[in-house]
Amino acid sequence: MDIDELMGWKRPIELTLDQHFRGLAKEARSVDRALVPFVESLREFTLRGGKRFRACLLVAGYHLAGGRDPKSVLPAAAALETFQSWMLVHDDIMDHGETRRGGPTMHVGMAKLHVTRRLLGSDAEFGEAMAITLGDLLEPSTMRLFLSCRARDDRIRAVLGEYREMTEATAYGQTLDLLNAVRPVEEIREQDVLTVHRLKSAIYTVSSPLRMGAILAGAPARRLEELREIGNALGIAFQLRDDVLGTREVPGEDREKSANDLFEGKRTLLVVRAWAKAGRDGRAALAKVLGNPLATPEQFDRAISVLEETGAFDYSEKRIADLVAQSNRRIARSDLSADRRALLSSIGEVLTQRTK
Repeated sequence: MDIDELMGWKRPIELTLDQHFRGLAKEARSVDRALVPFVESLREFTLRGGKRFRACLLVAGYHLAGGRDPKSVLPAAAALETFQSWMLVHDDIMDHGETRRGGPTMHVGMAKLHVTRRLLGSDAEFGEAMAITLGDLLEPSTMRLFLSCRARDDRIRAVLGEYREMTEATAYGQTLDLLNAVRPVEEIREQDVLTVHRLKSAIYTVSSPLRMGAILAGAPARRLEELREIGNALGIAFQLRDDVLGTREVPGEDREKSANDLFEGKRTLLVVRAWAKAGRDGRAALAKVLGNPLATPEQFDRAISVLEETGAFDYSEKRIADLVAQSNRRIARSDLSADRRALLSSIGEVLTQRTK
């Protein structure tokens, strides 16, 4: 299997998701017809877009561990997409996001539904409350998909154990991320950023998907530990790349709704590094933009200049390269076949060299 063949599983995974949500809508109808539009909103939100990296990485882990029938683990791959939707629905509420994958975030969509139906009360409060509830509904959907895999019971139990650890780590990472967001920038250290990236992003983006697939194929403990090491390194590098892209993104005309990381006040490695290296004027320029969606284009450009002048972008690129090299060294020591090692290296390139 090469990287193109791996990403070719995206369509079967989406068909599995579509089938899952149609079945869920049918069940919801038997409970109360009023539930159906809300289940449909979850289906639309999940299938609206996305690269399906996490789901495809589960298939990769299955292949790397010698699994012969990827179709048998497609429900587990789809489960990672419902988990992702669950996280995004709740994250968007916390971040006050208005768009996701080219459409409205769940809470914005639910607020619009409130207005369209001329319901009583606050549309914004209804939107957030309903989005939280619908996000919660995605958790049992995720469990259902894992449980529907065609695999031995002991392997299903092991996957559910990995899922528990992944979910817990993600919540810990989000907790630390929220805490960092309200701390003065000068108190944040590089390790604080990398810890959040490992817990909140690396484990559920790369490490756990690879391990889940391998577990379903019956991989031994040494292989699972190997995939943890490779996955964590690539996952942190993936998030550092995301931070670079999210910071360089040029804000749109409606700056209050821009998703640029500076406007959102994110304590990225770029910001932490620049703050430590900048003088008084540079820090003042960053402070005018950090967490301020109404900053002017001139203020934004000046903040980007500070990141460049302090070497923050170069430093982040170096950390990404170091993590990829760390992963490649671990891949090179593996007793996997040459073609499987090549697949892991290609996965690293896709995750860390993307431009959007």
